[in-house]
Amino acid sequence: MGGDSAPEVVLEGVERALEADPLLTVLLVGAASVVEPFAAAHAGRVVAAAASEVIGMDEHPAQAVRDKKDSSIVVGCRLVKDGQAQGFFSAGSTGACMAAGTLIIGRVRGVSRPAIASVLPAPSAPVILLDVGANADVKPEYLVQFAQMAVIYAQRIMGVANPRVGLLNIGEEETKGSVLAQETFGLLREKVEGFAGNAEGTDLLNGRFDVIVTDGFTGNVTLKAIEGVADVLFGQLKAVLTATTVRKLAASVIKPGLKQLKKSLSADEVGGAPLLGLKASCIIGHGSSNAKAIANGIAVTARCSREKVSETIAAAVD
Repeated sequence: MGGDSAPEVVLEGVERALEADPLLTVLLVGAASVVEPFAAAHAGRVVAAAASEVIGMDEHPAQAVRDKKDSSIVVGCRLVKDGQAQGFFSAGSTGACMAAGTLIIGRVRGVSRPAIASVLPAPSAPVILLDVGANADVKPEYLVQFAQMAVIYAQRIMGVANPRVGLLNIGEEETKGSVLAQETFGLLREKVEGFAGNAEGTDLLNGRFDVIVTDGFTGNVTLKAIEGVADVLFGQLKAVLTATTVRKLAASVIKPGLKQLKKSLSADEVGGAPLLGLKASCIIGHGSSNAKAIANGIAVTARCSREKVSETIAAAVD
């Protein structure tokens, strides 16, 4: 029931995910009038889990999770807690997914704060940026755990054997930045294998780092700034290339290359942002997710479960 175009786009995404993965079973949570007919049409692959309530994007996340016990997000997380499902995916309220995941699925023992990791579709190779909104106020030891969890995700899901870890800062030197940044630098160097120093804003997409850690406030602003710049640039590029007949003809020649570029930078290819530090896989999709993004989000949730990302994080933290 989550997302700007739910439930239709979610159902289409589930169908795509099922076609791509013959071993996948989906527990579809939502209004009975939506999930039951779909499950009947996909018997053996889809199980209906009716939920009478929906948490809106404008509701206070934690309060809504407490008040709406039969909301689709709460019911979905409860299915994971009870062992009926191995992972949870939603394109609904990020805050509600985070609150339900933390309160119901539960944190890995020893993890101080779960963190939302966003996989930036950089041109050379994807970059994991975290935290992007779960923790506005952090301590140095939190950032160390963020880095440790992201390294495991990079290895198991992104296929990066030896991830290079960076700390988002205003300069390369270890003496730069706030007191938090300077203290974190020393801890990362001591406790995180693969720590490669400070990452400046220009390093976010240039391939120098595979993982970049920061607090949730800075990470969220950074992520939305990147998304906003990309939207403006593609919009301006389209306007320039369609302004005259001659430019339109030129655009037709480079159109395949532009499509390839847009695809390489599309968040739809990633599918969603993992909430790392929980006892089971939890992937949060973008509210504007299309069917392709939904399918990819479901796929990465399943892969996290199969690759035992949560269990590996638990062992590492322990």
